[in-house]
Amino acid sequence: MPRVAVIRFPGSNCDADTLRSCAAVGADAEYVWHREESIGNADVVMIPGGFAFGDHLRAGAIARFSPIMRAVIEHGRAGGPILGICNGFQVLCEAGLLPGALVRNQNLAFISRPLYVRVESTDNPFTNQYTRGDEFLVPVAHGEGRFVSSQEVMDRLEGEDRIVLRYSRENPNGSLNAVAGIANEERNIVGMMPHPERAADPLLGETRGRIVFESFMKTAGAV
Repeated sequence: MPRVAVIRFPGSNCDADTLRSCAAVGADAEYVWHREESIGNADVVMIPGGFAFGDHLRAGAIARFSPIMRAVIEHGRAGGPILGICNGFQVLCEAGLLPGALVRNQNLAFISRPLYVRVESTDNPFTNQYTRGDEFLVPVAHGEGRFVSSQEVMDRLEGEDRIVLRYSRENPNGSLNAVAGIANEERNIVGMMPHPERAADPLLGETRGRIVFESFMKTAGAV
């Protein structure tokens, strides 16, 4: 049974949803407070959405200095799977585990509604149970979700098949190339702005987000 560390920051508000989604697919998930210095024996790290702290400066800019991030960075550089969702994506970019940055939405407004995304890459621990080209409805909730990067970085992401998700019917925040999720060069670290944990239960009206969690279970050989 894969062990999952769900990192909690002072303003995390999707931590319970993420933990529940992990447990629903059979993972052994536990919270880890951001002031801790170890992720224990976790196989997978997830940084859920919400707010870290110091986000008024720049989303994730202060959170990346939390004690737990040293262990998260070590885990990722050793090849361990890491998923950052929304604010977690921002933290991963600020920590240098993913390229580019997430900045204010193009219309300067907070966006909170379901949107369609398309699966662009399945060569990673978190989308391997989708089929390339799959499109599904998933909620977003962010004020700083516009992905930006240099043209060189974008060319590499496109050329190396590292764009994991793309907004498919509209680009709500002005992200370059409609990017909604990316992977690192080694493909063990993924960041995505949409919230799969909010589309993982029939009670929520959409279940295709559950496949994100089923994917890492498949990677671990648990299903």
